[in-house]
Amino acid sequence: MATVVAFHAHPDDEVILTGGTLARAAADGHRVVVVAATDGRVHNADDGFRLDELRSSARILGVHRVECLGYADSGYGPQFYPDPPGRIRFGRADVEDAAQRLAAILAEEDADLLLSYQPNGGYGHRDHVQVHHVGKRAAEFAATPRVLEATMPRELLVRAGRLARLLRLPPPYEPDVARTAYAPRASITHRIDVFGFARQKRDAFAAHRSQIGESTVGARMYDVLLRLPPQAFGLLFPREWFVDPALPPGAARRDIFD
Repeated sequence: MATVVAFHAHPDDEVILTGGTLARAAADGHRVVVVAATDGRVHNADDGFRLDELRSSARILGVHRVECLGYADSGYGPQFYPDPPGRIRFGRADVEDAAQRLAAILAEEDADLLLSYQPNGGYGHRDHVQVHHVGKRAAEFAATPRVLEATMPRELLVRAGRLARLLRLPPPYEPDVARTAYAPRASITHRIDVFGFARQKRDAFAAHRSQIGESTVGARMYDVLLRLPPQAFGLLFPREWFVDPALPPGAARRDIFD
C-alpha cells in the first residue's frame, strides 16, 4: 500500500478537486493525508470553524491525518490585504520556509505521491498558485517520488459556463477566467472515475457549510445539489483529473498510482 499526501490551499478545496480520489484511495487501503496551507481565515477575527469543517470532511472521505500549515487566507480578487497581526498570508509566504514545513510532513509519512496544483493555480487564485510553488519545492526537499497536479478540463468549464448563463444561473467561472483556467483536455494525464464515491464527496462537501451561504442564488443551487441522491450527484460529478508534469500527453490513466 502507498501513502498519498494531498496539499490544498483552503478547507473545502480537498473536496472540490480531489474528494472522490481521496475516498477511493482510502477505500483501497492506501494511507491518505490532507495538508491545508491556510486555515481559511482572511481576518484574525473570523471564526475558526473552517478547520473543524475540514476535519469533518476528512472523516467522511476516510482521510487518516489532517494538518494545517497555519497561514492566513490571501483572499481572491484584485485587493491583496496586508498580513493580519501575527500571521502571514499564504500568497506572501516565503516559498522555502513553507516548503520545509510541508517537506517535514512528506518525510514523516514517507509519502509515495503528492497531490498539488498546476502553475496557474487552476483559476489564478494567489493561494492556489502558491500551492504549486510550495508543493513542487517540498517534493524536492523530501525526495517524494511523484507529484500529480489536480485540475479540470478547461473545455468542460467553458461549456458549463455557457449552460449556466443560458439557465440564468451563476457560472462556475467568468468567461475570461474559464478560457485560461486549469488545463486543456489533451494535456490531462489521469482521469479518475469517482462515481462510486459520490455519497462521500457530496457529504464531505456539505460539511463545509460555511462556504455555501444561505440567501444567494448560488447558495440555493448548492443546497439543491447537496440534496441530490448519490447516484444523481455522481452522474453530475463522475470524474476527477490530474496532470503528471513528468509524463507526455497521451491516453489518460485511470488510477493516481499508475
